[in-house]
Amino acid sequence: MAEKVLLIDDEVEFLEALSERMEIRGMEVTTAENADSAVSAINSGDFDAIVLDLQMPDMNGIDMLKVIRKTNPDMQVILLTGQATLEAGIQAMKLGAMDFMEKP
Repeated sequence: MAEKVLLIDDEVEFLEALSERMEIRGMEVTTAENADSAVSAINSGDFDAIVLDLQMPDMNGIDMLKVIRKTNPDMQVILLTGQATLEAGIQAMKLGAMDFMEKP
């Protein structure tokens, strides 16, 4: 059975490129471009992992991670950012993020 992954990022081109690469590797990928569609996907889907952008216009990744933790406390979440800071990384890990990575 393929791993089910939710990708959340406001950069459409990045979502398309990453989801294509993951699908080539046999993963089942769902994408969300904003907080509303991400919350809907989280509530209606059963994912093995979530890859989440830190900087989004409608809700930042830390706040989204808090929402995810309320409904899915054991969910594996990886935060991605183009503007990594030590403080954000520490906060993400304290909230239970599995990893905090810089975007390529």
